[in-house]
Amino acid sequence: MSWLLVALLLGEIFLSDGVAGDFLPRGSGIVTRRPLVLQLVTAKTEYAEFLHCKGRKFTDFDEVRQEIEVETDRITGVNKGISSIPINLRIYSPHVLSLTLIDLPGITKVPVGDQPPDIEQQIRDMIMQFISRENCLILAVTPANTDLANSDALKLAKEVDPQGLRTIGVITKLDLMDEGTDAREILENKLLPLRRGYIGVVNRSQKDIDGKKDIKAALLAERKFFLSHPAYRHMADRMGTPYLQKVLNQQLTNHIRDTLPGFRSKLQSQLLSIEHEVEVYKNFRPEDPTRKTKALLQMVQQFSVDFEKRIEGSGDQVDTLELSGGAKINRIFHERFPFELVKMEFNEKELRREISYAIKNIHGIRTGLFTPDMAFEAIVKKQIVKLKGPCLKSVDLVMQELINTVKKCTKKLATYPRLCEETERIVAGYIREREEKTKDQVLLLIDIQVSYINTNHEDFIGFANAQQRSSQVNKSAVGNQVIRKGWLTINNIGIMKGGSKEYWFVLTAESLSWYKDDEEKEKKYMLPLDNLKVRDVEKSFMSSKHIFALFNTEQRNVYKDYRFLELACDSQEEVDSWKASLLRAGVYPDKSSTENDENGQADNFSMDPQLERQVETIRNLVDSYMSIINKCIRDLIPKTIMHLMINNVKEFINAELLAHLYSSEDQNTLMEESAEQAQRRDEMLRMYQALKEALAIIGDISTSTVSTPAPPPVDDSWLQQARRSPPPSPSTQRRPTLNNPPTRPISGRGPAPAIPSPGPQAGAPPVPFRPGPLPPFPSGGEALGGPPQVPSRPTRAPPSVPRRPPPAVPGRSS
Repeated sequence: MSWLLVALLLGEIFLSDGVAGDFLPRGSGIVTRRPLVLQLVTAKTEYAEFLHCKGRKFTDFDEVRQEIEVETDRITGVNKGISSIPINLRIYSPHVLSLTLIDLPGITKVPVGDQPPDIEQQIRDMIMQFISRENCLILAVTPANTDLANSDALKLAKEVDPQGLRTIGVITKLDLMDEGTDAREILENKLLPLRRGYIGVVNRSQKDIDGKKDIKAALLAERKFFLSHPAYRHMADRMGTPYLQKVLNQQLTNHIRDTLPGFRSKLQSQLLSIEHEVEVYKNFRPEDPTRKTKALLQMVQQFSVDFEKRIEGSGDQVDTLELSGGAKINRIFHERFPFELVKMEFNEKELRREISYAIKNIHGIRTGLFTPDMAFEAIVKKQIVKLKGPCLKSVDLVMQELINTVKKCTKKLATYPRLCEETERIVAGYIREREEKTKDQVLLLIDIQVSYINTNHEDFIGFANAQQRSSQVNKSAVGNQVIRKGWLTINNIGIMKGGSKEYWFVLTAESLSWYKDDEEKEKKYMLPLDNLKVRDVEKSFMSSKHIFALFNTEQRNVYKDYRFLELACDSQEEVDSWKASLLRAGVYPDKSSTENDENGQADNFSMDPQLERQVETIRNLVDSYMSIINKCIRDLIPKTIMHLMINNVKEFINAELLAHLYSSEDQNTLMEESAEQAQRRDEMLRMYQALKEALAIIGDISTSTVSTPAPPPVDDSWLQQARRSPPPSPSTQRRPTLNNPPTRPISGRGPAPAIPSPGPQAGAPPVPFRPGPLPPFPSGGEALGGPPQVPSRPTRAPPSVPRRPPPAVPGRSS
């Protein structure tokens, strides 16, 4: 686990006492010009790696520093330019905590070199990008020899962490303060308090670095400084880099403890999400010589089971998004096929014309007194032959659905591309073979019906109202059950009334109702189905929807003052499905021709009343007999398709597919795994194992981990005031007038903040913007507005009387 730690560095801090050298660049001016993402990883050996130098291990940390400088110059140039592109460095060591630290540039006020005019805003945006993250701990680093109230680090930290739960103050350069001054009140969290307080550190000077003073010696010198300094020795145990590491370690422990339950739940959900997918790979043994044979048998068996489940139906792994397999075939048998039969029903006007021609041609030159039965047979045979089209179309639809089912089932064979391809080719080829035989059988059934017209059939009534009575009986038997539900758009609502609008429709055996939504609470209208028919409407140029219309055969309004109710769907397939459902409810397509006969054929019809009676008689007989044929065909065609296609294909997959695969290609070639699938399998297994190990590690973590509560809130009104008009720092007021500059030059990583003006006297030197020696303070109490303040404690305490540490202050972590 790795948590993010961001340091807003205005000086230098030690990252670890175990890293074998100094690897962060140092110098005057702005040194850190790109974010440095430093990942510390606990390991047995100590080395460093850069993301941009993959595979190269750095064991000399001088080379690490040089590489950071070179990589910085590569993006930003050598003339102080900046870039938000981070440098990623990973250090492996047995002496570090697993943390991620980010070293960010210090705020620059005035651009120099190649820096853009808005350098301050760019650096600010770069810093905010990192410290805004909730899992980021902010080290707000401020030099002790500057005014703390003007600290850019504290201001930025307060913006993203107003409660102060993620901010730790770090005071550097304590050894560079003027003689007679100290930062005791700041470190005791009394002057400008922070919720987690301040920790003081003393880093190496540039002279120490040039003299190759190592980090261990620097840590000993830091410890000696705090123990020997009269203002800090009473709190020496709470100062220094080792204590800062201890505090960070405690914060890491707290963070892990707080986030452990949520982290465990997240890992559990990830493990469950890939459990099913990994199940296929768990028993993979690449060294097993029989692996390919076993895999082939398992794959073919799985394919057979999946195909049968999709056709026969199964409760497990059911598709809840769309119809597939057997459900679609069932829909073809009982909705699409009957609808196709009704669609080709005879045109009333054309049928009467054909009957009239047949009667006249049979009579010839003679005038017949009786209705000829030969005319009936001729008309009936012609109508039966027309059934071949819908029957063959239903075979095509079932064949296509079987092939689609095969394609869906072969997706599980994608691990072996050749096996997947061969299986699909063999089974699809067999389905097409069965298609030809099924079509031959279907045509044979039609020819059988044509070969003998059985007028002695028990259902052959011959009355004009036979079909009407039959449909009414069937309709009453169905009752008022729900046939279909779904969304439809009413297309012909006037623009003044809102235009076309979508409703939730419910079709029963007696009515068509629509509601505001699918909760069916607010019914908009209920339309009885009596005397309704359906017809197609041409798709308009501007509309993307497909339209059909309902109308009343008695020329009445269907819906309010509308003669037609135009309903729209997104696809033609959906339109056909709704028509089939309406057909089940007794709403038939309109096949009557209303256009005027302009072809000069009106004279072919005799106005002879006797001929008209004969035409009417044969018309009723044909209607009655065709209802018998339709009922028979509706029953036989699905049975024929089921027997010759579907059952046969299932038997072929169960019994013969494996033999065809063995004979089609070499087994090694057939079971050759794709590179993508091999890579995916390795990734899934690796992820699965990593998740299991992570959960095991979390399970082993002791629940008795010591956790410290967050310190109570402190009065941080000083920071709010500092944003408006920064007051002079109390630490500056305590400095006496000195004529000598500091004995050690100020050096650090990043620009040093401006030194406050010594006073309002005339001729005071301007505030410098770059590091340099402190100017001498003017002498005389008038220049400072009064005599210098007397220090509150002696500058030197007897070494024989050490101070005992005071009680814990807010900001101290135990």
